[in-house]
Amino acid sequence: MSDSTPSAKAAADTARIALRGLDAIRDELAAVYRDLHAHPELSFAEHRTAAEIARRAREFGCAVTTGVGRTGVVAVLANGPGPTVLLRADFDALPVTERTGLDYASTAEGVMHACGHDMHVSCLLGTLKLLADARSLWSGTVLGVFQPAEEVGQGARAMLDDGLYERFGTPDVVLGQHVGPFPAGLIGAHAGPAFAATDALRVVMYGKGAHGSRPEASVDPVVMAASTVMRLQTIVSREIPGGETAVVTVGALNAGTKDNIIPDEAELQLNIRTYKDEVRTKVLAAVERIVRGEAAVAGAEREPSITGIDSFPVLVNDAGATARTMAAVGAVIGDDHVLDPGPVTGSEDVGLFATEAQVPLCYWLFGGTDPEAYGSAFAAGTVDRDIPSNHSPFFAPVVEPTLTTGVTALTTAALAWLDAR
Repeated sequence: MSDSTPSAKAAADTARIALRGLDAIRDELAAVYRDLHAHPELSFAEHRTAAEIARRAREFGCAVTTGVGRTGVVAVLANGPGPTVLLRADFDALPVTERTGLDYASTAEGVMHACGHDMHVSCLLGTLKLLADARSLWSGTVLGVFQPAEEVGQGARAMLDDGLYERFGTPDVVLGQHVGPFPAGLIGAHAGPAFAATDALRVVMYGKGAHGSRPEASVDPVVMAASTVMRLQTIVSREIPGGETAVVTVGALNAGTKDNIIPDEAELQLNIRTYKDEVRTKVLAAVERIVRGEAAVAGAEREPSITGIDSFPVLVNDAGATARTMAAVGAVIGDDHVLDPGPVTGSEDVGLFATEAQVPLCYWLFGGTDPEAYGSAFAAGTVDRDIPSNHSPFFAPVVEPTLTTGVTALTTAALAWLDAR
């Protein structure tokens, strides 16, 4: 970084000037968010979303390239010599049927922005607009990276393999944010391992089919799978030390077609979250041991199959980058609005952008829940019951103050790393 890199106070002062333009675009950004929410698209099928992003970023004066990593979009703001700052937003949706009842609810059957990626895009577009209009305040290059397929853990890798850095330059820092189910207006950032690694597995257990009236002629894979599900729950409770963190979830169990037919096989889909390599290795070994053991006990004549679905590495926030970024953000929104949530068990592939370039990463959370509703639920001890979380069919960030907070944080963070003029 050059000597003109701003201090937290200087970056905050610059950000306040740039953010004066937010009032003029707030309604437009809210309309973008509602439009994206109403038109969600699944991973690597985000063609309409990518086109909307590209159209708006070009209007802001960005040099835009589409089709990066299949459906990704890169918007570049080059503004003289200085650092290159990568700002990332993901934009794929989930196979979830929306139940929010919003007047801008999903129009795509069985598909929903249930993780807030529509809000991420709206915030990054707002930041690009503000930075484009405030070119006189900063120097350097901003890479607006709109990433597809985060939900399947493939989008970041696809963009990198498509020559992201060879084509657009290597960043000096990677910055990004994710909306979460806590009060809008708050920011949360944790230095060190901040988001868990994920391993998703598909397990197929093979039995022997028979008529439901003659179970003795079968090797029942439904019973085999049920026993496996229960035994898998002992991995965390009985094999992982109390001071370590791991989560093992069986998210799907599929078997059979009719009540009086014992099927030939049953499929389980597992999701595993860990922070340390040694814990990950232990959990994966335990899963394999249990799956194969239950099949053997049941008398299965065929070994079960265990295959990977997708995988996310642990996301590690650089301590120095987190301190520098959050100092600037706190100076703008108030230090009392910036907290450390500790490690969260969600997973993210944004860290690949930093590890590939060997540069620091700062990735934070921003609240998307109505503060009054959250406060009432907290007082009643019903947050887990009453506040929808990411991936819920009821999850949808309130437009404000979520949007303002997200744009403010991302704009301020970028200016904390760009050179001041």
